Amino acid sequence: MQTKKLLSLDNFLIAMLIFIPISIALDLLHANPIIIFIVAALAIIPLAGFMGKATEELAKHLGAGLGGMLNATFGNATELIIAFFAIQAGLFEVVKASITGAIIGNTLLITGCAMFFGGLKRKKQTFNAQAQGVGSTMLAIAAVGLILPALAAHVLNLGALESLSLGISAVLLITYLCSLLFSLRTHKHLYTCEGDEEECKPHWSKKYAALILLLATVAVAVESEILVGSIEHVSHTLGLTELFIGVIVVAIIGNAAEHSSAILMAIKNKMDLSLNIATGSSTQIALLIAPVLVFVSYLMGTPMNLVFHEFEVVAIVAAIVISNMIGSDGESNWMEGLQLIALYVMMAVVFFFI
Repeated sequence: MQTKKLLSLDNFLIAMLIFIPISIALDLLHANPIIIFIVAALAIIPLAGFMGKATEELAKHLGAGLGGMLNATFGNATELIIAFFAIQAGLFEVVKASITGAIIGNTLLITGCAMFFGGLKRKKQTFNAQAQGVGSTMLAIAAVGLILPALAAHVLNLGALESLSLGISAVLLITYLCSLLFSLRTHKHLYTCEGDEEECKPHWSKKYAALILLLATVAVAVESEILVGSIEHVSHTLGLTELFIGVIVVAIIGNAAEHSSAILMAIKNKMDLSLNIATGSSTQIALLIAPVLVFVSYLMGTPMNLVFHEFEVVAIVAAIVISNMIGSDGESNWMEGLQLIALYVMMAVVFFFI
Protein backbone atom coordinates (compact mmCIF):
# COMPACT_ATOMS: atom_id res chain seq x y z
CA MET A 1 0.00 0.00 0.00
CA GLN A 2 2.82 2.43 0.91
CA THR A 3 4.63 1.62 -2.32
CA LYS A 4 1.48 2.34 -4.33
CA LYS A 5 1.12 5.73 -2.62
CA LEU A 6 4.73 6.62 -3.40
CA LEU A 7 4.32 5.53 -7.01
CA SER A 8 1.17 7.60 -7.40
CA LEU A 9 3.02 10.64 -6.02
CA ASP A 10 5.92 10.06 -8.44
CA ASN A 11 3.48 9.70 -11.35
CA PHE A 12 1.80 12.95 -10.32
CA LEU A 13 5.15 14.77 -10.27
CA ILE A 14 6.07 13.29 -13.67
CA ALA A 15 2.77 14.52 -15.11
CA MET A 16 3.49 18.02 -13.79
CA LEU A 17 6.73 18.16 -15.80
CA ILE A 18 4.57 19.17 -18.78
CA PHE A 19 4.57 22.70 -17.34
CA ILE A 20 8.31 23.07 -18.07
CA PRO A 21 8.08 23.33 -21.89
CA ILE A 22 4.82 25.26 -21.57
CA SER A 23 6.41 27.91 -19.30
CA ILE A 24 9.46 28.25 -21.58
CA ALA A 25 7.23 28.65 -24.64
CA LEU A 26 5.05 31.26 -22.91
CA ASP A 27 8.13 33.20 -21.82
CA LEU A 28 9.59 33.18 -25.35
CA LEU A 29 6.23 34.34 -26.73
CA HIS A 30 6.06 37.13 -24.11
CA ALA A 31 2.66 35.95 -22.91
CA ASN A 32 0.75 37.43 -19.97
CA PRO A 33 3.24 37.60 -17.05
CA ILE A 34 0.59 36.38 -14.61
CA ILE A 35 0.09 33.19 -16.64
CA ILE A 36 3.87 32.79 -16.97
CA PHE A 37 4.25 33.16 -13.18
CA ILE A 38 1.61 30.52 -12.44
CA VAL A 39 2.93 28.00 -14.99
CA ALA A 40 6.57 28.49 -13.90
CA ALA A 41 5.52 27.98 -10.28
CA LEU A 42 3.77 24.74 -11.21
CA ALA A 43 6.88 23.61 -13.10
CA ILE A 44 9.16 24.19 -10.10
CA ILE A 45 7.09 21.94 -7.79
CA PRO A 46 7.89 18.60 -9.48
CA LEU A 47 11.49 19.67 -10.11
CA ALA A 48 11.96 20.35 -6.40
CA GLY A 49 10.46 16.94 -5.72
CA PHE A 50 12.90 15.14 -8.02
CA MET A 51 15.84 17.13 -6.61
CA GLY A 52 14.87 15.95 -3.14
CA LYS A 53 14.36 12.36 -4.29
CA ALA A 54 17.69 12.25 -6.15
CA THR A 55 19.48 13.73 -3.13
CA GLU A 56 17.98 11.08 -0.85
CA GLU A 57 18.96 8.27 -3.20
CA LEU A 58 22.54 9.51 -3.51
CA ALA A 59 22.72 9.89 0.27
CA LYS A 60 21.77 6.20 0.66
CA HIS A 61 24.60 5.21 -1.69
CA LEU A 62 27.21 7.46 -0.06
CA GLY A 63 26.50 6.55 3.57
CA ALA A 64 25.83 8.69 6.62
CA GLY A 65 28.82 11.06 6.30
CA LEU A 66 28.89 12.10 2.65
CA GLY A 67 25.16 11.49 2.33
CA GLY A 68 24.44 13.88 5.16
CA MET A 69 26.70 16.48 3.58
CA LEU A 70 24.85 16.08 0.28
CA ASN A 71 21.50 16.49 1.98
CA ALA A 72 22.82 19.58 3.73
CA THR A 73 23.98 21.05 0.42
CA PHE A 74 20.96 20.30 -1.76
CA GLY A 75 18.20 20.09 0.86
CA ASN A 76 16.97 23.61 0.12
CA ALA A 77 18.64 24.14 -3.26
CA THR A 78 15.37 25.20 -4.90
CA GLU A 79 14.88 28.12 -2.50
CA LEU A 80 18.54 29.09 -2.92
CA ILE A 81 18.29 29.17 -6.73
CA ILE A 82 15.05 31.20 -6.70
CA ALA A 83 16.59 33.65 -4.20
CA PHE A 84 19.76 34.00 -6.32
CA PHE A 85 17.76 35.25 -9.31
CA ALA A 86 15.66 37.48 -7.05
CA ILE A 87 18.86 39.11 -5.70
CA GLN A 88 20.07 39.53 -9.27
CA ALA A 89 16.80 41.34 -10.04
CA GLY A 90 17.12 43.51 -6.93
CA LEU A 91 14.08 41.97 -5.23
CA PHE A 92 15.58 41.94 -1.75
CA GLU A 93 12.22 42.11 0.02
CA VAL A 94 11.09 38.99 -1.84
CA VAL A 95 14.27 37.17 -0.79
CA LYS A 96 13.95 38.09 2.88
CA ALA A 97 10.22 37.39 2.84
CA SER A 98 10.82 33.93 1.35
CA ILE A 99 13.17 33.18 4.28
CA THR A 100 10.42 34.20 6.70
CA GLY A 101 7.86 32.22 4.73
CA ALA A 102 9.98 29.07 4.75
CA ILE A 103 10.40 29.23 8.54
CA ILE A 104 6.76 29.91 9.46
CA GLY A 105 5.54 27.63 6.67
CA ASN A 106 7.48 24.66 8.01
CA THR A 107 6.83 25.29 11.71
CA LEU A 108 3.12 26.12 11.35
CA LEU A 109 1.59 25.04 8.03
CA ILE A 110 3.52 21.82 7.40
CA THR A 111 3.80 20.70 11.01
CA GLY A 112 0.13 21.54 11.38
CA CYS A 113 -0.89 19.59 8.27
CA ALA A 114 1.25 16.64 9.40
CA MET A 115 -0.42 16.56 12.82
CA PHE A 116 -3.88 17.11 11.33
CA PHE A 117 -3.82 14.48 8.59
CA GLY A 118 -1.77 12.05 10.66
CA GLY A 119 -4.20 12.34 13.55
CA LEU A 120 -7.48 12.03 11.65
CA LYS A 121 -7.69 8.26 12.18
CA ARG A 122 -5.83 8.18 15.49
CA LYS A 123 -6.57 9.58 18.93
CA LYS A 124 -2.97 10.67 19.27
CA GLN A 125 0.47 10.31 17.69
CA THR A 126 3.72 10.19 19.61
CA PHE A 127 7.26 11.31 18.85
CA ASN A 128 10.56 11.79 20.66
CA ALA A 129 10.05 15.02 22.60
CA GLN A 130 13.75 15.25 23.53
CA ALA A 131 14.95 14.97 19.92
CA GLN A 132 12.30 17.44 18.79
CA GLY A 133 13.38 19.79 21.58
CA VAL A 134 17.00 19.75 20.40
CA GLY A 135 15.92 20.62 16.85
CA SER A 136 13.54 23.32 18.06
CA THR A 137 16.24 24.89 20.24
CA MET A 138 18.63 25.07 17.30
CA LEU A 139 15.88 26.67 15.19
CA ALA A 140 15.08 29.19 17.92
CA ILE A 141 18.76 30.21 18.22
CA ALA A 142 19.02 30.55 14.44
CA ALA A 143 15.83 32.62 14.28
CA VAL A 144 17.07 34.97 17.02
CA GLY A 145 20.23 35.49 15.00
CA LEU A 146 18.17 36.35 11.94
CA ILE A 147 15.95 38.90 13.68
CA LEU A 148 18.71 40.70 15.63
CA PRO A 149 19.49 43.10 12.73
CA ALA A 150 15.77 43.94 12.51
CA LEU A 151 15.63 44.69 16.23
CA ALA A 152 18.77 46.81 15.89
CA ALA A 153 17.17 48.78 13.07
CA HIS A 154 13.58 49.14 14.31
CA VAL A 155 14.17 49.45 18.07
CA LEU A 156 17.71 50.76 18.56
CA ASN A 157 17.96 52.72 15.27
CA LEU A 158 21.49 51.48 14.71
CA GLY A 159 23.33 52.09 11.45
CA ALA A 160 25.83 49.96 9.51
CA LEU A 161 23.15 47.32 9.01
CA GLU A 162 24.95 45.67 6.09
CA SER A 163 28.07 45.12 8.21
CA LEU A 164 25.95 43.92 11.13
CA SER A 165 24.14 41.47 8.87
CA LEU A 166 27.44 40.24 7.45
CA GLY A 167 28.84 39.57 10.91
CA ILE A 168 25.74 37.71 12.09
CA SER A 169 25.69 35.71 8.85
CA ALA A 170 29.25 34.59 9.52
CA VAL A 171 28.29 33.40 13.03
CA LEU A 172 25.21 31.57 11.69
CA LEU A 173 27.28 29.86 9.02
CA ILE A 174 29.93 28.76 11.53
CA THR A 175 27.17 27.40 13.78
CA TYR A 176 25.78 25.45 10.84
CA LEU A 177 29.19 23.96 10.05
CA CYS A 178 29.51 22.92 13.71
CA SER A 179 26.08 21.27 13.51
CA LEU A 180 27.33 19.30 10.51
CA LEU A 181 30.36 18.21 12.50
CA PHE A 182 28.01 17.09 15.27
CA SER A 183 25.65 15.13 13.01
CA LEU A 184 28.17 13.74 10.53
CA ARG A 185 31.13 12.94 12.75
CA THR A 186 31.01 13.19 16.54
CA HIS A 187 27.38 12.05 16.94
CA LYS A 188 26.61 10.46 13.59
CA HIS A 189 25.13 7.40 15.33
CA LEU A 190 22.14 9.56 16.22
CA TYR A 191 21.34 10.28 12.57
CA THR A 192 21.21 6.87 10.91
CA CYS A 193 18.23 5.82 8.81
CA GLU A 194 15.25 5.20 11.11
CA GLY A 195 12.97 3.63 8.53
CA ASP A 196 12.53 -0.02 7.65
CA GLU A 197 14.93 -1.88 5.37
CA GLU A 198 12.90 -1.03 2.26
CA GLU A 199 13.09 2.71 2.98
CA CYS A 200 16.78 2.72 3.88
CA LYS A 201 18.10 0.97 0.75
CA PRO A 202 18.55 2.90 -2.52
CA HIS A 203 16.08 2.35 -5.36
CA TRP A 204 18.00 4.33 -8.00
CA SER A 205 21.54 3.70 -9.21
CA LYS A 206 24.17 6.25 -8.23
CA LYS A 207 24.65 7.47 -11.83
CA TYR A 208 20.90 7.77 -12.45
CA ALA A 209 20.38 9.73 -9.22
CA ALA A 210 23.29 12.06 -10.06
CA LEU A 211 21.91 12.63 -13.58
CA ILE A 212 18.42 13.43 -12.25
CA LEU A 213 19.89 15.82 -9.69
CA LEU A 214 21.93 17.62 -12.35
CA LEU A 215 19.04 17.92 -14.83
CA ALA A 216 16.58 19.02 -12.14
CA THR A 217 19.01 21.66 -10.84
CA VAL A 218 19.50 23.13 -14.33
CA ALA A 219 15.75 23.09 -14.97
CA VAL A 220 15.04 24.78 -11.63
CA ALA A 221 17.52 27.52 -12.54
CA VAL A 222 15.73 28.13 -15.85
CA GLU A 223 12.28 28.13 -14.25
CA SER A 224 13.43 30.35 -11.37
CA GLU A 225 14.67 32.99 -13.81
CA ILE A 226 11.30 32.90 -15.59
CA LEU A 227 9.41 33.06 -12.29
CA VAL A 228 11.41 35.95 -10.85
CA GLY A 229 11.17 37.85 -14.12
CA SER A 230 7.38 38.02 -13.78
CA ILE A 231 7.13 38.82 -10.07
CA GLU A 232 7.12 42.61 -10.37
CA HIS A 233 4.37 42.58 -13.01
CA VAL A 234 2.29 40.15 -10.95
CA SER A 235 2.77 42.32 -7.88
CA HIS A 236 1.55 45.47 -9.64
CA THR A 237 -1.25 43.83 -11.61
CA LEU A 238 -2.81 41.82 -8.78
CA GLY A 239 -2.06 44.35 -6.07
CA LEU A 240 0.06 41.86 -4.12
CA THR A 241 3.05 43.19 -2.22
CA GLU A 242 6.48 41.67 -2.68
CA LEU A 243 6.28 40.82 1.03
CA PHE A 244 3.17 38.65 0.52
CA ILE A 245 4.55 37.02 -2.63
CA GLY A 246 7.78 36.13 -0.84
CA VAL A 247 6.30 34.95 2.48
CA ILE A 248 3.40 32.94 1.08
CA VAL A 249 3.73 32.21 -2.66
CA VAL A 250 7.49 31.74 -3.22
CA ALA A 251 7.98 29.93 0.10
CA ILE A 252 5.22 27.40 -0.65
CA ILE A 253 6.47 26.82 -4.20
CA GLY A 254 10.04 26.15 -3.11
CA ASN A 255 9.03 23.75 -0.34
CA ALA A 256 5.99 22.04 -1.89
CA ALA A 257 7.59 18.66 -2.58
CA GLU A 258 9.34 18.54 0.79
CA HIS A 259 6.06 19.50 2.46
CA SER A 260 4.26 16.59 0.85
CA SER A 261 6.94 14.19 2.14
CA ALA A 262 6.48 15.41 5.73
CA ILE A 263 2.70 14.98 5.51
CA LEU A 264 2.98 11.50 3.96
CA MET A 265 5.31 10.41 6.76
CA ALA A 266 2.79 11.63 9.34
CA ILE A 267 -0.03 9.75 7.66
CA LYS A 268 2.14 6.61 7.96
CA ASN A 269 2.45 7.42 11.69
CA LYS A 270 6.17 8.26 11.39
CA MET A 271 5.95 11.52 13.30
CA ASP A 272 9.63 11.67 14.25
CA LEU A 273 10.66 11.63 10.60
CA SER A 274 7.88 14.04 9.65
CA LEU A 275 8.84 16.61 12.28
CA ASN A 276 12.54 16.18 11.47
CA ILE A 277 11.80 17.16 7.87
CA ALA A 278 9.86 20.27 8.89
CA THR A 279 12.20 21.45 11.65
CA GLY A 280 15.37 20.50 9.78
CA SER A 281 14.33 22.45 6.70
CA SER A 282 13.55 25.59 8.74
CA THR A 283 16.87 25.34 10.59
CA GLN A 284 18.80 24.93 7.35
CA ILE A 285 17.07 27.98 5.87
CA ALA A 286 18.03 30.10 8.89
CA LEU A 287 21.57 28.79 9.44
CA LEU A 288 22.71 28.14 5.87
CA ILE A 289 20.54 29.65 3.14
CA ALA A 290 20.08 33.10 4.71
CA PRO A 291 23.79 33.76 5.46
CA VAL A 292 24.86 32.32 2.11
CA LEU A 293 22.48 34.72 0.34
CA VAL A 294 23.97 37.66 2.27
CA PHE A 295 27.49 36.68 1.16
CA VAL A 296 26.30 36.07 -2.41
CA SER A 297 24.71 39.53 -2.53
CA TYR A 298 28.06 41.07 -1.53
CA LEU A 299 29.88 39.13 -4.24
CA MET A 300 27.30 40.37 -6.76
CA GLY A 301 27.93 43.98 -5.69
CA THR A 302 24.41 44.47 -4.31
CA PRO A 303 24.68 43.98 -0.51
CA MET A 304 21.54 42.66 1.19
CA ASN A 305 20.93 43.13 4.90
CA LEU A 306 18.89 40.94 7.22
CA VAL A 307 16.51 43.67 8.37
CA PHE A 308 13.08 42.05 8.22
CA HIS A 309 9.71 43.79 8.34
CA GLU A 310 8.39 44.28 11.88
CA PHE A 311 5.58 41.78 11.39
CA GLU A 312 8.00 39.23 9.94
CA VAL A 313 9.87 39.36 13.25
CA VAL A 314 6.62 38.88 15.19
CA ALA A 315 5.57 36.01 12.90
CA ILE A 316 8.87 34.12 13.26
CA VAL A 317 8.93 34.44 17.06
CA ALA A 318 5.25 33.50 17.43
CA ALA A 319 5.57 30.50 15.09
CA ILE A 320 8.54 29.04 17.00
CA VAL A 321 7.04 29.66 20.46
CA ILE A 322 3.63 28.16 19.62
CA SER A 323 5.03 25.13 17.78
CA ASN A 324 7.40 24.44 20.70
CA MET A 325 4.50 24.61 23.15
CA ILE A 326 2.48 22.09 21.14
CA GLY A 327 5.40 19.72 20.59
CA SER A 328 6.82 19.80 24.13
CA ASP A 329 4.83 16.80 25.42
CA GLY A 330 5.85 14.38 22.65
CA GLU A 331 2.22 13.87 21.58
CA SER A 332 0.00 15.38 18.91
CA ASN A 333 -3.56 15.13 17.61
CA TRP A 334 -5.58 16.55 14.74
CA MET A 335 -6.83 19.50 16.81
CA GLU A 336 -3.31 20.68 17.62
CA GLY A 337 -2.53 20.47 13.92
CA LEU A 338 -5.60 22.54 13.12
CA GLN A 339 -4.50 25.19 15.61
CA LEU A 340 -1.12 25.55 13.89
CA ILE A 341 -2.79 25.79 10.47
CA ALA A 342 -5.21 28.43 11.80
CA LEU A 343 -2.32 30.54 13.11
CA TYR A 344 -0.57 30.31 9.73
CA VAL A 345 -3.74 31.39 7.88
CA MET A 346 -4.20 34.36 10.24
CA MET A 347 -0.61 35.43 9.57
CA ALA A 348 -1.16 35.04 5.82
CA VAL A 349 -4.18 37.34 6.02
CA VAL A 350 -2.13 40.02 7.82
CA PHE A 351 0.70 39.71 5.27
CA PHE A 352 -1.88 40.15 2.49
CA PHE A 353 -3.10 43.45 3.92
CA ILE A 354 0.29 44.88 4.93
